[in-house]
Amino acid sequence: MELSDYIRVLRKSWLIIVAATLVGVAAAAAYSLTRTPLYSSESQVFVSTQGGGTIGELQQGSTFTEARVTTYTNLVTTPIVMAPAIDELDLDMTPSELAKQVTASSALNTTIIAIQVTDADPVLAADIANALSQSLTETVEQIEMPTGSDVSPVRLTSVKEAQPGTAPISPNVPLNLALGGLIGLALGIGIAVLREVLDTRVRTQRDIAAVTDRPLIGAIPFDPRAKDRALIVHDDPLSPRSEAFRALRTNLQFLDMDGGHSFVITSSLPAEGKSTTALNLALALADAGKNVALLDADLRKPKVAEYLGIEGGAGLTDVLIGRAKIEDVMHAWGDSSMYVMPAGRIPPNPSELLGSHQMQILLGDLEKAFDVVICDAPPLLPVTDAAILAKQTSGAIVIVSTGRTTTHQLQGAIEALDTVGARVAGLVMTMIPTRGPDSYGYGYGYGYGYGYGYMQEPDAKRARGRKARKAEHEAATVAARASASMANTRSDALGRTRSTSPEPQHTPTE
Repeated sequence: MELSDYIRVLRKSWLIIVAATLVGVAAAAAYSLTRTPLYSSESQVFVSTQGGGTIGELQQGSTFTEARVTTYTNLVTTPIVMAPAIDELDLDMTPSELAKQVTASSALNTTIIAIQVTDADPVLAADIANALSQSLTETVEQIEMPTGSDVSPVRLTSVKEAQPGTAPISPNVPLNLALGGLIGLALGIGIAVLREVLDTRVRTQRDIAAVTDRPLIGAIPFDPRAKDRALIVHDDPLSPRSEAFRALRTNLQFLDMDGGHSFVITSSLPAEGKSTTALNLALALADAGKNVALLDADLRKPKVAEYLGIEGGAGLTDVLIGRAKIEDVMHAWGDSSMYVMPAGRIPPNPSELLGSHQMQILLGDLEKAFDVVICDAPPLLPVTDAAILAKQTSGAIVIVSTGRTTTHQLQGAIEALDTVGARVAGLVMTMIPTRGPDSYGYGYGYGYGYGYGYMQEPDAKRARGRKARKAEHEAATVAARASASMANTRSDALGRTRSTSPEPQHTPTE
């Protein structure tokens, strides 16, 4: 992962990171509030040697004292020192229990022993520290006293009496909150990165490049109202989504398919937007002056007739079994140069029909009569229809739904096409977010030229949009009338095929 990937992960999972940080702070606060406050008190004892008037004697005594200080420091937590302090204060604990509350230390090259006591009662902590200082002084004098002498050569003097603490040393609430927040932040970032690493869904062009080297020829932004306006190129020609289909049309025209111009639109799984892509691509090609034949080759769950609002009772199935001719089921849609062949009745053997010799002849005839042939086919992974059909066309255009299709599913779809020897003309990403870390740049790129996008326009701006769409519709009407004479030419071309076809009947849109 690159730096930009980590930034995208942070933007994408900021809620998880913030939640984990807050949980860490809350856990630290709960821990701090449930702990008993502890206070600390410290007493200090100075260790020295008796006597000595010359410099040599003083130096020898100082060296002896420094050597003994470490021993006396360790002596503080032993029962011989603890027991007298417990008896003096009448404490209800054993020397080993008291030793857990006591810390003795001495700085390097010094003869001062610091005795620190921690307890929930600040007064008791100070009393224990002072009692231990007194007990250590008496114990050392007894131990170091020579035989037959009443005076010990080592002398311990209390130089600092312990005072009750005014503020608890534990828990350290600010420190605990800071540590809890840092731990929660690190945990949140870790979860976000792990979630991104384990996420196999296709979200960017880089994810596609990791699966296949086939080109990405289109990127269609997400439209929350896609179900209400499936024919976006016709219903809202100025929207960013319509412009995306025009960009797909342009890229498709520059593909080198060895002179072929028939394409299968398919996907890995259902509900990835293949039917709406096929419809809007066909409309965009027709708007550019191309003679387009749109076949609903999804003989399992056909959608083309429903989206276009035309009769779909007879169609491709009837032509393939010889029950109807092309001209009987081929419909011109509106005033455009797009002709539609619905799927017809759902047959019991869709794969066999699409892979039949009759289908191959039909595709050849349509390629002779039209500039572009678009076939809407079923998804690749559930059934083999699209792979069989793609073998007989110039290539397949695979639809990839952003954030839904996984890399494994896309790889399986590509392998299904490769297995039958079908060409992959390119891939089209659909449902791309227009905002957020996974957006494809529609926020500025298309928003600049087609400003309203999916946002509500002001009244004046909306009025200008209606005027522009009305002007475009009038221009399209004039162009349709000018191309009326081309209908006879297309009819003659279809008539020269095996299934002689007169001019298809015009069916108005709903």
